[in-house]
Amino acid sequence: MERLQDAQQFEQAIASATPVVVKFFTTWCPDCVRMDQFIDEVIAAYPQFTWYDINRDDVPDIAETYNVMGIPSLLVFQNGEKIAHLHSANAKTREQVEEFLQTIKG
Repeated sequence: MERLQDAQQFEQAIASATPVVVKFFTTWCPDCVRMDQFIDEVIAAYPQFTWYDINRDDVPDIAETYNVMGIPSLLVFQNGEKIAHLHSANAKTREQVEEFLQTIKG
């Protein structure tokens, strides 16, 4: 998963015609650490997505624009548009993340 550092990189990444998953996290979030324990397996199982992560504390304006209220949150973009959002309350387990991705997989 590639790390996005700033708003410019974020805007470039989400403009893709290929669906893009952006994981919003922070360094102090225990649920983010838990997600890190299984996310590589999920990424391997869903190669049709391009995967990025971004530290919400580094981009508060982007987080506010896209209603990232809790972390971790997974947002899916295509052609610059947000097409799906998995809120932190529903992103605690691998099963929850995979159920979410199945709805987008199409």
